[in-house]
Amino acid sequence: MSKIEDIVDALENKISKILHKQEVLKQTNAKLSDQLEQQQQRLLEQQEEISAWVEKHDTLKMANSMLGSDENKRETKLKINALIRDIDHCIGQLSE
Repeated sequence: MSKIEDIVDALENKISKILHKQEVLKQTNAKLSDQLEQQQQRLLEQQEEISAWVEKHDTLKMANSMLGSDENKRETKLKINALIRDIDHCIGQLSE
């Protein structure tokens, strides 16, 4: 009978250790999930910031071109021409 009790005790011991490891892994998983969520939020904020800086950069390039700078003059002219075509198209639709 002692042998069966030893086996049962060993099984209880192993089950207890497994349950403890499972709890530790659950806590680690929750912690990693929180960190992942924070990093994803941070990445989203950084992407928005980059987008804002790109927009500011484009605006500054256009402003420099309009002030007489030779750099990016062609791009500015193309954008102005595209805007004029859009306005002409809108006027054409309104006059129909």
